[in-house]
Amino acid sequence: MVEDLANWLTNALSALPKELIIFIISMIPILELRGGIIAAALLHIPIVEAIPICLVGNIVPIPFILLFITKIFELMKKTKLFRPMVEKLESKAIGKSDKIKKYEFWGLMLFVGIPLPGTGAWTGSLIAALLRVKLKKAVPAIFLGLILATVIMCTVSYFIPWLISVL
Repeated sequence: MVEDLANWLTNALSALPKELIIFIISMIPILELRGGIIAAALLHIPIVEAIPICLVGNIVPIPFILLFITKIFELMKKTKLFRPMVEKLESKAIGKSDKIKKYEFWGLMLFVGIPLPGTGAWTGSLIAALLRVKLKKAVPAIFLGLILATVIMCTVSYFIPWLISVL
């Protein structure tokens, strides 16, 4: 699914510079860094160029989520229009928070770092904010999780295809 979305977005944004495409993809929830790395490989952007662009793209929204999402959700819940959406987002996030509650730092790092559907820096930040994990614990865990996700996605998107091509 992430690969299909990354592919579609890459085509939809094809008029933009390749580096801007992967930056934008890395900022989008669901796709995030993993979609950006996949798109970078599809666009033949060198790995050393792709990694910092995708990391920064995925990091940009994180402070805003950690600092402001609970206040934004409180305001949105006061309206009939947004209340159901916010409650659904909160319940989905909290539903995925068991390991984070139990292991806090390591749970959050692994949740962000292991690229599975519904995980990543956006959801990890949302869960950390809703669980009121302290910033000095949440920020390093999320950043280390992004490093782990980068290693995994670069292996899948760059190293394995290269290895197959040389064998």
